[in-house]
Amino acid sequence: MNAIVHATPSAPSLTLPWPLPPVLFADSPNAGPAAGGNTVTLTGLGLNAATQVLFGSAPATIVAGDVLGFSLVVMAPPGSGTVAVTVTTPNGTSNPVAYTYLVASPPPAPNPTTIVPVSGPVTGGTPFIITGTGLAGASVTFGGAAATVLASAPNVIAGLTPAHAAGNVPVVVTTPGGSASVPSGFTYLSSAPVVTAAITPSVSIPAGGGVFTIVGTNLTGATVTFGATPATVTTNTGTVITGIIPAGTPSTTVNVTVTTPGGTASAGTMTYTA
Repeated sequence: MNAIVHATPSAPSLTLPWPLPPVLFADSPNAGPAAGGNTVTLTGLGLNAATQVLFGSAPATIVAGDVLGFSLVVMAPPGSGTVAVTVTTPNGTSNPVAYTYLVASPPPAPNPTTIVPVSGPVTGGTPFIITGTGLAGASVTFGGAAATVLASAPNVIAGLTPAHAAGNVPVVVTTPGGSASVPSGFTYLSSAPVVTAAITPSVSIPAGGGVFTIVGTNLTGATVTFGATPATVTTNTGTVITGIIPAGTPSTTVNVTVTTPGGTASAGTMTYTA
């Protein structure tokens, strides 16, 4: 009689009948700048060995992924609108997940409201402060001449004025959001007057009426006073002033001053005889 031999059953094997394409669960973040360049983490199954990641039709740069295929880090390409993100591996292409390109808000237009001080010498170099809104990243011109900007923030600009001819000039602030002017502008003052030869003559009768002469530099636009009394200026070349001596009090001596937008200088004294 033959013995009955019982075969020992073998352990069942786990095999997949075909390779599966990757599956995407999410992208984080799911939105980013239109210029791209930001990193996006994809999560899912079977993401290892990825050969291509598309944002719409634009390929992304694959940065890193884990060996188990649960996550994949990519750099987003430039794009617009909302696009489908897919991952391709040797086993196929995944389902899509949505990614939205954000449109950047335009920078605010500058609105400079005040400047301190409102005047300074024609030689420039005057420290100034401009206040307002939307001033970050600003450049500043005074009458078309570029100022030295030391610092700029959303609400303030600090800098040094450039040299410019005398007079009131527009102060223009320019940022990526546009250009705007400070309402008051900035007034350049002539250099202070300098008297090199005191008034002649230095003596007058109380009734005045004689002709005086003052010699110096930076005298353009000057007024001349005898004490508190203004004189009549007849000619002014910028270096020589002539005019009519005003009346005065007998037996008194008064100071003669020359005043321009740049300052005041002494031109000597005038003595009225008895």
